[in-house]
Amino acid sequence: MKKRNIDGILWDYDGTLVNSALKNIDITKQIILEVCPRLSGKNLPIYLTNEKDYHFANHKANNWQDLYLNYYKMTNDEMISAGKLWTEYQLKNNTSVNPFLQIIETVKEIGLPQGICSQNSSKNILDVLQLNDLSDKFDSIIGYDDIPNDKQKPSAFGGLKCINQLFEIIDNKTIIYVGDHEGDVEFARNIEKELEKTTILSVGVKYSGADIDSWNFKPDYAIEKPNDLIDIIKNYC
Repeated sequence: MKKRNIDGILWDYDGTLVNSALKNIDITKQIILEVCPRLSGKNLPIYLTNEKDYHFANHKANNWQDLYLNYYKMTNDEMISAGKLWTEYQLKNNTSVNPFLQIIETVKEIGLPQGICSQNSSKNILDVLQLNDLSDKFDSIIGYDDIPNDKQKPSAFGGLKCINQLFEIIDNKTIIYVGDHEGDVEFARNIEKELEKTTILSVGVKYSGADIDSWNFKPDYAIEKPNDLIDIIKNYC
């Protein structure tokens, strides 16, 4: 049977569209000082001491709650408090965040509906998109603060919300989800389970350091650089 054309693209944000590692590290350290100062100074988790270890933990964790609980060693109450502070601290933090090389050109070249499903703050995402003249390319931005704590990725909840904002009719679509995390592949599969007549293809990105070969959930495609996505879109049908 002939494959359908790609109808839309959903993106992860951190580690996929932008390199926000240094900003996220700085924000988390500031939040720790307020929420759980016992983890600051000499007790700072190793995963917040450098970008390499941060990427390791971020790629291994299932979601931000898992990252805070099992890698930063926060208590459950501390994790909840930290999550509530994230948007506030993010918006007042001036650490620069830049799109990965080729992202701007790739996003602008795609002539399909595009959305973002992220565990970052939607307000912060929009600010960065506007700074890089990309905000008009995204018709839906779903951040962690737009969905309940118990519905974060890899739950399909945010993806379904994003898709319903992109399309009036969601049946019989083929949609790509692009992410740098094993949980993003699981996320794409969970969305597809909820949409019986729609295909969700997962694309894993390697350019931010993800070791895709070690993942239990393997993506349908893997790309070395952002504009490889253009070839997938063109060659899929």
